[in-house]
Amino acid sequence: MSINTEVTNNATAKSERMVLSKGLLIILTIGAGLSVANIYYNQPMLGVFSKEFHQPSEKISLIPFLSQAGYALGIFFLSPLGDRFERKKLILSTMLLLIISIVATAMSQSIEWLIINSLLTGVLSTVTQQIVPLAVSLAKPKERGKVIGIVTGGILFGILLARTIGGYVTDQIGWRSMFWIAASLMSITTIAMAIKLPRVMPTTDISYTQVMRSLGSLFIKHPALRQAAFIQSLIFGAFLAFWSNLAQLFQQPSYNLGATAVGLIGVVGAGGALIAPIAGKLSDVRGPRTVVTFGAGLLMVAFAILGGIQNSLSALIIAVIIMDLAVQASQVSNQAQVYALDATARSRLNTVFMTAMFCGGAAGSELGNMAFNYYNWLGTCVISGIAVLLAFLLSLRKPPKSL
Repeated sequence: MSINTEVTNNATAKSERMVLSKGLLIILTIGAGLSVANIYYNQPMLGVFSKEFHQPSEKISLIPFLSQAGYALGIFFLSPLGDRFERKKLILSTMLLLIISIVATAMSQSIEWLIINSLLTGVLSTVTQQIVPLAVSLAKPKERGKVIGIVTGGILFGILLARTIGGYVTDQIGWRSMFWIAASLMSITTIAMAIKLPRVMPTTDISYTQVMRSLGSLFIKHPALRQAAFIQSLIFGAFLAFWSNLAQLFQQPSYNLGATAVGLIGVVGAGGALIAPIAGKLSDVRGPRTVVTFGAGLLMVAFAILGGIQNSLSALIIAVIIMDLAVQASQVSNQAQVYALDATARSRLNTVFMTAMFCGGAAGSELGNMAFNYYNWLGTCVISGIAVLLAFLLSLRKPPKSL
């Protein structure tokens, strides 16, 4: 038996013996949600940034774009390390660097530094994607779908409520205060994790270069991974095309609303996070493809409403509720399918899936902004609708078995 095989078997066996208590699950869920929230606080602030730094919307749009692009880079280059290094030490180290990055954002005195720090914050916020595989590894096999749903629900709450809190705090006490608050929340979470997280040994001892090379091998080996990654990248791209341009829509005369209103729309959609555990269970019982197809179908309905009924706040709210239910259901089901492919490579499988998803999100933010600049809100809805239609069609195809 090789050394690498022994490491894998021993680490897997130890993980199976560990118990994921309710208290630890709560800490992991909160930690995942707060970590990912750091790349979404800035979305309701874009109008404020434009006025304070005297920059056009085209340059300001780089902030959410690079936050998402940084997250994608961090997932690709940092998240695979969860299979290679002891997870607790890796998570705590990343969280400490993230706190420093958030503080630097709060202290930014120019648009250039704000853009750079937004990129770095995006890279380090991928500690969320180290937390999710840890939760899955500690969960009982029969409860993994449920655990994925709960932690993913926490992530969606973090994404949606970040806009709400970010918008409200920005209007009340300024955008810099929001990032100081974020740094404080992350500090408290880091201390809690330092106390409660168990040590989880790596599942492989291969080099970093080999870890990175194995990402391509996994992508080629598992058609189901490729399908899930492509579908979720299209869905998340449409999702962020909406959110990245909502602040600009609300500044138009037909709405004339500020950052707080953008944030409050996030509260409306936060209820979608409640479906996460249900989606996880349905994925186990009915199969992930069924749930993913259902989610993509719902998302088409949401963008049909947004594009067909404009200048109506009531229609927009209904569409947001449908949208967040759909995105949550599809992501939980796709992830459940991906994590089941190989128990010894969950961090790397998650890396491939989430990198594709957030690259899609970054592209969606930028393409949605371009469409908005040329064709206003209808342009954003059309480009998003096309992406969702492609995702729906892909979900109807049954992927072949792994090689």
